[in-house]
Amino acid sequence: MADFELGVGIGWRSEIDLTVERMAGVDFVEVVAENIKPAALPESLRVLRGRGLPVVPHGVSLGVGGAQPPDPERLAHLAACAQALDSPLVSEHLAFVRAGGVEAGHLLPVPRTREALDVIADNVRRAQDALPVPLALENVAAIFGWPEDELTDGEFLAELVERTGVHLLIDVANLYTNQVNLGLSAVAALDALPLSQLAYVHVAGGHEHGGIWHDTHTATVPQEILDILTELCARTTPPGVLLEWDDDYPSDAALVGELDRIRTAMSLGTTRHAP
Repeated sequence: MADFELGVGIGWRSEIDLTVERMAGVDFVEVVAENIKPAALPESLRVLRGRGLPVVPHGVSLGVGGAQPPDPERLAHLAACAQALDSPLVSEHLAFVRAGGVEAGHLLPVPRTREALDVIADNVRRAQDALPVPLALENVAAIFGWPEDELTDGEFLAELVERTGVHLLIDVANLYTNQVNLGLSAVAALDALPLSQLAYVHVAGGHEHGGIWHDTHTATVPQEILDILTELCARTTPPGVLLEWDDDYPSDAALVGELDRIRTAMSLGTTRHAP
């Protein structure tokens, strides 16, 4: 198991900075790296760091899943964020985000082929070499699969971990999204993933529209996603579990209630998990 002790946390957003500061039961926070300047950190993050809370920079634009090597400037920014925040790790997405200078504007799934795996493993190693702390990669929500895919998500991530030693950020809401939209079993994915490399877990809500699940991070977490978290905790003890909420923010009490629901789902799985 990855050597992190994070607990239960919430994504820090400037719109809810005071809420996060006064919320009980927050053990760590995550901040979108592209939204901060390491040389001029928001006061709220300095307050949380002063209390000893770990702060994890979470990148959304590195694009290790592309054909080009990671951009040195983006890597330098992630590294500077980690140093400024004294972070235990940095997280990013296993995603394709740009090609030929054109931005996709979305975290797209990578082609799960052995050829792509060779390129992505090299990109991950370059990123690891440029960062002062361990890197964790997040599985993404998909609305399509590439026709030439040779490996499942779990198989692809397992081999990537074996080649690079990269840690994993498992988003159970994304597993649910892929289950609803693509018919890919979330439980089967958990069984295939190398959970020994788990750094932490994402949980979030969303909306169904026209039979498609949209991972919007703007709603209460459905029980089906918490059930996947329980299944994960029945297999391993995650170092951390974090709630993502990005817009249409509810009351402080509602956010505290979401963290309580997460803890309940975790405890249900822990009782089934034989150490």
